[in-house]
Amino acid sequence: MYAGTKTSLDGWAPMTVHNQGGPCIELEHSLPSEVAAISPFVDKLMRLIRKCGYADEGESDVEVALREALANAIIHGNHENPGKHVHVRCCCEPSEISIAVKDEGRGFDVDTIADPTAPENQGSIHGRGIYLMKALMDEVRFDDGGVVVHMRKGAGQAAGNDRQRSSRK
Repeated sequence: MYAGTKTSLDGWAPMTVHNQGGPCIELEHSLPSEVAAISPFVDKLMRLIRKCGYADEGESDVEVALREALANAIIHGNHENPGKHVHVRCCCEPSEISIAVKDEGRGFDVDTIADPTAPENQGSIHGRGIYLMKALMDEVRFDDGGVVVHMRKGAGQAAGNDRQRSSRK
């Protein structure tokens, strides 16, 4: 069972919940579909993540993966439509971070994205964001027809460790 109290960070009201493993800070936030909204949001969220106690070599991996997921949602999912938003849910524990990014677009089939490291695709500008997310996070999966990307990173696991990089639904 969770017992929660609300805390505040720069005008946000994340929920602090306590479970058997210790405190978990959960946040849900919506951003406008503007590329300029990415950096201010990520900067605030990374401060929150550090306040949660998740400060290790994997922090920059989380930041890069989050920026890529938001850019994909805003540019490719919502097509920068000012009437649409990108929704983010983050659960931060000292041992793990889970982030879900959802756009209001039509989705896509992740299996149709070409491998950007294949020789025939090295000149392509598409597919690199998903490749980076999978390389940097412990788990990346797409749900709801590609409208939602779930990412997870455990503490103490920088990019390059042997681990499960992705699973697809």
